[in-house]
Amino acid sequence: MTELGPIGERRARIRAEERRAGRRRVTWVVGSFVVAGLAFFAGLAVGRAVEETPKPGGTQTSVRTLTPATLPPVSHTVTVTTGSP
Repeated sequence: MTELGPIGERRARIRAEERRAGRRRVTWVVGSFVVAGLAFFAGLAVGRAVEETPKPGGTQTSVRTLTPATLPPVSHTVTVTTGSP
């Protein structure tokens, strides 16, 4: 036995368990608030992303500059004649 006696030891043990339970409760409450805050801000981000998407069916214009290809010189000429019926 210690100086506290059997009843004092039991009370000390109960107080220690209550402190641990209180700390666990505080941890759960704080953790819940953190998770709720993260979910809130994730929802805001998704909402903004959906809101800012471009509208479908719009027109799209693209401008390109085409360079003409060089043609090889003509090597021979073909003449075709047809008769009239």
